[in-house]
Amino acid sequence: MKLALVLLALPLSAFAQTSTPAPAPAKPAAPHSASQPTQTTTSAKKSATPIPRVPGIPKTLYSLKYIDTKIGTGELPPPFRYYTVNYTGYLPDGTKFDSTLDPAFNHVKPFTFPYGGHRVITAWDTGFEGMRVGGKRRLYVPYQLGYGLPGSPPKIPAKTNLVFDVELLSISDKPPAPPANAAPRPMPPGMPGRPGTPPAPGTPPPASAPATPPASATPPASAPATPPPASVPAKPAAPAAPVTPPADAPAKPAAPPTK
Repeated sequence: MKLALVLLALPLSAFAQTSTPAPAPAKPAAPHSASQPTQTTTSAKKSATPIPRVPGIPKTLYSLKYIDTKIGTGELPPPFRYYTVNYTGYLPDGTKFDSTLDPAFNHVKPFTFPYGGHRVITAWDTGFEGMRVGGKRRLYVPYQLGYGLPGSPPKIPAKTNLVFDVELLSISDKPPAPPANAAPRPMPPGMPGRPGTPPAPGTPPPASAPATPPASATPPASAPATPPPASVPAKPAAPAAPVTPPADAPAKPAAPPTK
């Protein structure tokens, strides 16, 4: 009986030894690298003072929202370039107040402006970010990024949010050249004159301008005569000779006084 117990204990002890996992060898320490943070950097991060907490939930004052209605396949334009776009602007009630596509607004022509140059409303200086050439976008513009509190009467009332449908057509490093046959714009009354395009050859002068007399025309009668040259002295006039009575003529007696 004792022999059977001893024989039974031997396989159990062998099984216990084989089932125990061997301890994993320790990994060697990694060599120090300049890219790894040092102990000093770690301690500095731990010693940084966190931003003080404040109670409440963050709220949005105003923001520019958009929807890409068509993703462009052209170039991703950088800032501070000239963007050429088509656009249509709407009031919140759906009234169209301006457009480069509608002939009713008398300027069916793409609009070019320097992006980021503060020549347009603030929403347009930031609303084309990430938009490729050929793309279309709808901009939801709060009045703070549009025409502000006063608006732009009479088309845009005060404190009015706007909606723009824009299409990015092209970009350029230079502003567009004006057309060669562009007629000068009429100046409004009261504005000082500006240098304009010179008139074409053969164009008569305006009626208000005095006509230039020809070179062969006789000067007016009121014009003074041309004086003689300075080198020729003027001759003095001869004095008048006195009248002498003849020697043989008798002297006339004086007339007697009248009584």
